Amino acid sequence: MQSIIEISHLFYRYEKDIVLNDINLTVPPKSFLAIVGPNGSGKSTLLKLILGLLKPQKGKVQLFGQDISKFKDWQKIGYVSQKANSFNTGFPATVFEVVSSGLTKKIGLFKSFKKVDAAKVMKALEAVGMETFHNRNIGELSGGQQQRVFIARALVSDPKLLILDEPTVGVDAQNVSSFYQMLSDLNTTQGITLILVTHDIGTISDKVSHVACLNKHLFFHGDTDEFEQMRMEELSKTYGHDIKLLTHEHGHEHGGVLK
Repeated sequence: MQSIIEISHLFYRYEKDIVLNDINLTVPPKSFLAIVGPNGSGKSTLLKLILGLLKPQKGKVQLFGQDISKFKDWQKIGYVSQKANSFNTGFPATVFEVVSSGLTKKIGLFKSFKKVDAAKVMKALEAVGMETFHNRNIGELSGGQQQRVFIARALVSDPKLLILDEPTVGVDAQNVSSFYQMLSDLNTTQGITLILVTHDIGTISDKVSHVACLNKHLFFHGDTDEFEQMRMEELSKTYGHDIKLLTHEHGHEHGGVLK
């Protein structure tokens, strides 16, 4: 089965500083990958390379079996950034309007909006549990609700891959668990391949299928069972300091949770 992403011997540097050093990473279809690592580990740079915002200096990035330099079908990829933390709450748009803007490339900027398009918007909102808020102004929502709307906006064009850069920034602590569960449901019920960049390794380990530990080098890449069996020294090496890894018996089928 063709990989969604295939990265081989990827290097990237800013002037004299090597940010990514010989990265080899494969993302299978319908997987849920968490990329974890400390600040300055190269996570954002890796995302920019996958999204075509930066060009590889050395090595290869392939998307859906095609070299990224030739890849044109960007509708297959949805991206959600840390918007909830800095969104202008005075922005005059309803939730429905924000999500429908995700269809602009598909239907054209000045084309009329059809019933089938409205149905797509409501389906995307339903997938993130926000359909009852469709007439609300986006600025009236909490940070977590706004992020769900931004995810719906990315989903409305039916992407095969959804990339999220620390999406729980601005989400209330008590809502983080349900937020990650929503992402897990998108992965398992809709078969969307997910890549999540996060610091929150404690909360996500029972939701994701694979983990990549990045700190300029890729120190680990495997499924969550293998991740939880990692020796403490190896994981601490990734973060540059000692951390504690606790496995709980009541964890999800992928394993316990990290605290």
